[in-house]
Amino acid sequence: MPATRAPSPDAGPAPYRPGTAGYRRVMVAVFAAGMATFVLLYDVQALLPELVEAFAVSPTRATLAMSLTTATLAVALLVAGPVSEAVGRTPLIHLALWSAAVVAVLSALAPSWEALLGLRMLQGVTLAGLPAVATAYLREELHPSAHGRAFGLYIAGTALGGMAGRVVTAPVADAAGWRWGLAAAALAALACAALVAWLLPASRHFVRRPADLRSVLGGARAAVRDRALVALYVLGACGIGTMVAVFNALGFRLSSAPYGLSVGTISLVYLVYALGSVSSAASGRIADRIGRRATIPVGCAFALAGVWLTLADALPVVVLGMAALTVGFFCIHGLASGWVTARAHLAGVRTGQAAAFYLFAYYVGASVFGNLGSAAWSHAGWPGVVALASALLLTVCAMVVVLRRTPALAPPGAPA
Repeated sequence: MPATRAPSPDAGPAPYRPGTAGYRRVMVAVFAAGMATFVLLYDVQALLPELVEAFAVSPTRATLAMSLTTATLAVALLVAGPVSEAVGRTPLIHLALWSAAVVAVLSALAPSWEALLGLRMLQGVTLAGLPAVATAYLREELHPSAHGRAFGLYIAGTALGGMAGRVVTAPVADAAGWRWGLAAAALAALACAALVAWLLPASRHFVRRPADLRSVLGGARAAVRDRALVALYVLGACGIGTMVAVFNALGFRLSSAPYGLSVGTISLVYLVYALGSVSSAASGRIADRIGRRATIPVGCAFALAGVWLTLADALPVVVLGMAALTVGFFCIHGLASGWVTARAHLAGVRTGQAAAFYLFAYYVGASVFGNLGSAAWSHAGWPGVVALASALLLTVCAMVVVLRRTPALAPPGAPA
């Protein structure tokens, strides 16, 4: 199918600007969609100690309930990105949210460990539609002056969803078991899907592109040729790898001596994710003014300091370290995810495919390094987890240096 002509600046509806009703509808809907996606992605993380007991599996094996979801999500993103270029952004968003909510309900009814893992793998496939297109949708439908804050607010929604996925499920699981914990997450996702169906405006500036194999492969080659894009892919993989490795192991650490906390009590630590919502939104606004290159190193400094603080034995210091890590990570990820589509657009790369490559790397990092975090805990305790996280964050710092040394493609004064 031939590509349609992009709308000229003088024809068609204007992009949504901050302060308009359309902008507010977009942002509330995308915020809710991000929440739903991450509620379902991370709803089992706080339940890992309970899954160990319920199914008599090791901590490393229990972590498969997380890592298999992120692994299949990563692979599905490589398909969802090109598909969105052919079928559109909004249909894929709605399909992803409703199908993921249905699979979440089935997961709460899983009759065996193997069935639960199979459904968690399917969960990753169903979730792929939203993250594959969210930043591309925002770039197309919003005025450029709002991109930084909009990407930040979307990531804020994912942060709140990640928090809710842990904070909602764990207390319910403490009271009624892990199945009811997963059911609570599924109900939250269904409510978000309904809100998105009501509010999200259909795409007005989407330009359909052919989805034949030659064009897809050509787009893929272009997406891995740009030095800055590759640095962003590596940055995303190592950043989320740090978060998942540390938070996966945290539940095992705090449920063991000398803390001996319950699953419900441990879930309160995940309230620090609220700081991630603030961090991503604030860093987006700052980057709109001074640029991503100047803002993102601050996030790296916060994340590294937070990881090292968790070496302390005092629980308040550990929580402070987790808070600093969360603030730093969501600053990094919020800026990087928007940077990918901005850079791809300026480099002539399909934004949907570039976003898919970034998220593929992101979720591969979550899957691989998340499992390594549990293995590090089993073999070397918390110092082993901190060593792994430090190595990953130092790699993030190296990618920031690469980005700062790579010439910008944006017009003078623009923050891309």
